[in-house]
Amino acid sequence: MILKKIGPLSLAKIGGIIYAVLGLLVGIFISMLAVLGVFASSMASESFSPIIGMFLGVGAIIVFPIFYGILGFIMGAIVAWLYNVFAGIVGGIELDLL
Repeated sequence: MILKKIGPLSLAKIGGIIYAVLGLLVGIFISMLAVLGVFASSMASESFSPIIGMFLGVGAIIVFPIFYGILGFIMGAIVAWLYNVFAGIVGGIELDLL
């Protein structure tokens, strides 16, 4: 069996979902770093506002999944389109399915 064509919208949706989940994980990591920054700055009595750290943490959990999801969608569509162009030239990928 030879994979001759990939639906760009199909791959774009899957890529968008996968990258949105990845963005959520990155956002959680960034928010944890922001919380640690708030605690560290309060311990060192620097002028870093805890409100800025809070907004950075919450914003990361909201913005990163959206941003990554949009980029994953766009890149999925581009990759599928490029695959279709090159598969038309070279013939596609051979698959062995059980």
